[in-house]
This record gives sequence, C-alpha cells and structure tokens, in this order.
Amino acid sequence: MTDVDAVARQYGLAPLPVEGGLYRRTWAGPPDATGRPAGSAIIVLLTADGGFSALHRLPIDEVWHFYRGDPLELLLLPEDGEARVELLGHAAGQHVQLTVPAGTWMGARVVPGGHWSLCGTTMAPGFVPEDYEGGDATELAARHPEQAARIHALFRPDAASRMSEDPDA
Repeated sequence: MTDVDAVARQYGLAPLPVEGGLYRRTWAGPPDATGRPAGSAIIVLLTADGGFSALHRLPIDEVWHFYRGDPLELLLLPEDGEARVELLGHAAGQHVQLTVPAGTWMGARVVPGGHWSLCGTTMAPGFVPEDYEGGDATELAARHPEQAARIHALFRPDAASRMSEDPDA
C-alpha cells in the first residue's frame, strides 16, 4: 500500500476547499472575455478517512478519469432520472473515464474497505468558482430515499454551498 502523504507529495496536492480531498490544477486553457478558461483539469486524491468529494453539481459536463489506488464510488443524482452509483477503477465493470452531465448532483468516495483513489477531472469550458453548488443532504435524501445513507455520507455540514474564491488563486 502506498502512503497517502507520499502520493500527495509526489503530485504536489493541497486541500480542496469546500468539496474536499487533495488536489492540484494541472491545466487551464486561455481565458475568454469573461475570464473563464477554455478548459481545465485537476488531479484529485480522495481518501477513506474523510477525504471524499462532497455532493455538488456543476453547470458544465465534468469528465472523471481514474488513475490509481482503490476503486472510487461516484454517486450521481440527475434532476430528471434515477439515482445511480458508478465505480471508477481498473477492474471489469469499472470505468477508467466517466462523464457526469451538467446539472447532475455528484459526490465521490473511496469504496468501503479501500484507502485512497487518485483521479482527475476535466471540464470544457473550464471551471470557475461560481460553478460550484453544494447540495442539501435532507432535500436530496427526500428525493432519493434509496440513496439516503450515501447522500448523508457525502455531505459536509460545515461546508459552504458555494466557493467564495478561486481555490487555484
């Protein structure tokens, strides 16, 4: 087993405000007239000890990429569809890449019994802090009662529902 601290050092990762986990932006395309980059990419390390990706949604499709570590459980709650859990990993039936459609509530955690997952995400156009919208666990659990335990596990009660500043600034 690779030490989480060693992985974080290897990739120069730092805490990701509001959402959780450790991350580093690896690319941002040229900005448009509003300052939004043409695209953006990050590396993110999620851990079993509370380093999960809190429930949130974005107004732009987000592509998740699995790199290494233990499989990752990605909870998807579409506005007009069935809740589902997708697994990112290298085993049969798992995704190495998965697109989350714009407007879909999402949250991710290392599978139970795992230790850490190293992933990446890519967006085009790129991410700006105003894009992030945190979820309300009570409301989402009422809409998706079959996923209530996962929803509550992917909620940070002390976190803001919006990013107040650019985490990469």
